[in-house]
Amino acid sequence: MLMVGNGRMGTVIAGLIEAEENMQVVSMIGIENKDDSAVWEPEADVVIDFSHKDMLPLVDEYVRRTGAALLSGTTGYDEADMDALRALGEVAPTIHSANYSLGVAVLKHLAADAAKALEGFDIEITETHHNQKADAPSGTAKLLLKCVDPEGEYDVVSGRDGMVGKRPKREIGMHALRGGTVAGTHTVHFFGNNEEVELTHRAQSRTVFAAGAVAGAKKLVNAEKKFYTFDELMFA
Repeated sequence: MLMVGNGRMGTVIAGLIEAEENMQVVSMIGIENKDDSAVWEPEADVVIDFSHKDMLPLVDEYVRRTGAALLSGTTGYDEADMDALRALGEVAPTIHSANYSLGVAVLKHLAADAAKALEGFDIEITETHHNQKADAPSGTAKLLLKCVDPEGEYDVVSGRDGMVGKRPKREIGMHALRGGTVAGTHTVHFFGNNEEVELTHRAQSRTVFAAGAVAGAKKLVNAEKKFYTFDELMFA
């Protein structure tokens, strides 16, 4: 495995890989050594990328040069970045997910079903992360938004301030909380008349995401060239 990203998540993933009998990290790459050509020389079966969006061109070049599969968990990508990732699926098995937790995968299905069943309910999404997280809202919150509003029919507001007036029916609020060492909490709220339904996933440590990423990497090694979602790779 070639590990791109040596922050908290990258370190946890690398530790799980080294504990596996038939897996090892051949190179660990971070912002500080990304321009050292030697760290990109080892050929790996899979690249695991939990770094920064600015590292994508280097990752793209490596995958195209070696044909290594790519498992990406980097967040903050714009649509052009996602197009580049999808294009890599023509070269090698490629997956991108903002969240590799199996529990979140189930939450996405539950949220989609609830949105259909609770038609007319007001929907809000809240997410909480540690105080070092750079982007907001989280990639997982955006995934949940797509689950409850797959056609993009609602107006999305990021928090509210001032005299905003009565809440429109076709609106979804996205709220990001930051503090402490929270690994990740995501809640989809459904507000009806005199009742409320909440669907929540709480990650107690980054290990849940790291374990899902390692499980995905194992499947990706023998997968066909394609751009996958986490659901497709793990459950199809």
